[in-house]
Amino acid sequence: MAPRFIRNLIPRRERRTEGRPLLEVLATLTWVQWGHFWSGWLAWTCDAIDFFSVSLSVNRLQTQFGRSTHDITTAITLTLLFRSAGAVIFGIISDRYGRKWPLIINLLMIAVLELGSGFVETFRAFLGVRSLFGIAMGGIWGLAASTALENLPVEVRGLASGILQQGYAVGYLLAAVINLTLVPETAATWRSLFWTASGISAFAAFIRFLLPESDVFLRAKAAERARGGSTSKKTRIFLHETWVMLKSHWLLCIYAVLLMTGFNFLSHGSQDLYPTYLTNAKLFSDHDATIATIIGNCVSTAAFLRKEALLIVLSLQGAIAGGAIAGWLSQYIGRRLTIIIFVLLIGAFIPLWILPSSFSALAAGAFCIQFGVQGAWGVIPIQLAEISPPAFRATFPGVAYQVGNMVSSASAQIEATGASNLHTTIIDKDGNPKVVPDYATVQGILIGVVAAFVLIITIIGPENIGSHFEKSKAAFEEGAGRGAVAEEERDGSHPGSSAGSRPTSVQIMDEKRSTPEPV
Repeated sequence: MAPRFIRNLIPRRERRTEGRPLLEVLATLTWVQWGHFWSGWLAWTCDAIDFFSVSLSVNRLQTQFGRSTHDITTAITLTLLFRSAGAVIFGIISDRYGRKWPLIINLLMIAVLELGSGFVETFRAFLGVRSLFGIAMGGIWGLAASTALENLPVEVRGLASGILQQGYAVGYLLAAVINLTLVPETAATWRSLFWTASGISAFAAFIRFLLPESDVFLRAKAAERARGGSTSKKTRIFLHETWVMLKSHWLLCIYAVLLMTGFNFLSHGSQDLYPTYLTNAKLFSDHDATIATIIGNCVSTAAFLRKEALLIVLSLQGAIAGGAIAGWLSQYIGRRLTIIIFVLLIGAFIPLWILPSSFSALAAGAFCIQFGVQGAWGVIPIQLAEISPPAFRATFPGVAYQVGNMVSSASAQIEATGASNLHTTIIDKDGNPKVVPDYATVQGILIGVVAAFVLIITIIGPENIGSHFEKSKAAFEEGAGRGAVAEEERDGSHPGSSAGSRPTSVQIMDEKRSTPEPV
């Protein structure tokens, strides 16, 4: 007989058909539920805009500070390294005190630090501000994902997960548009990109301010007030339950970090040096042009920028489409099986991604590879939320994501070093042979190996599709570390909240439990 992790790749029928049809559930969502989702999506989008501000300004920052490309990209590395600290700090605060104010403070910190980045005059100050920015940035993903998903019915969380994750691709597009339109027209040049990004983050904080606290925490806080719990007592309980959770789920923590390490290598390995691969191995740009890229330099001649930008936009369109489709599909065939299918697609499209030389074939390869990469990524927010200890679904996914991101931050250096030691000969525009770094082979090998690793780690991992994690106790309630269900949820009601404000799927399950079984 096959191992259990193979047999349960496809969820049981009752788990896949629970609740109502997707469109019917979408029609019942309240404006508060929509608001929570889109505020989480906007926060994650702002995270991308703020992060890529440096990547899109490398050329101008070199001129400003008189530093090399390697020195300027140190700011990117520092940001990535400090993100794990932010995930721990803001995740713990959010699981202890609630979703609303930690996310607002987090966004305001990002806005202030992004604004400050645009005012610095020395390279040392710039590195310092970007290091602090990394701490603030690290908190966003866990808080945004928990805010967006925990207030939605179970039936729509797969689709919502895919749309939420692709907010990052939308953020890159917005940053690129600002960089290509506003920056060249202002005297402040690169500084205007940072200032605009700061304003967008402040706007996201204001949007979150207009919305109420997550219903999960409204219920938990009302229950604690009814029991007469004090702040100091809740903090002691929180620390105890955190320790209980770590003792009970240490193996799951290691698994999540391994999973996210693979996923981050998958995205960074397929994106970070892709423009460099186009310019160096495919000769797509002039010698004096620096192409607008995801992580790289900005500004090129108009003709080449148009063609290069189109390739990047096509890959991002593949990313956005893949994420949404995969998220929706995972609701029916399961989280892990969906990831496996899209990772297999990545492997199938690697040749189309690295072998062609024509624009149309490269465009197709860019679209298909990112369709697979970001399709698999689109399932990650809900997969991590469902396998996480329920009371710690801001801290657990956020820390796993950022630690994996930190480990994979070397992907660009791995590819660059490999390409510098492996060369190939191509024919240039004048018909002459030219020896170039073989980025295509290096990237193909790296993505192939990483895809195989992700495939294995996904197959052997857990899945908890349809988890009603919104019904669990908050982290400051006794029993939260063991995933205990709130007493009020067992009764079907809680103080200070009506049934109509609760996720639809929870109400459905309550109705099923209250309906007598047929004789």
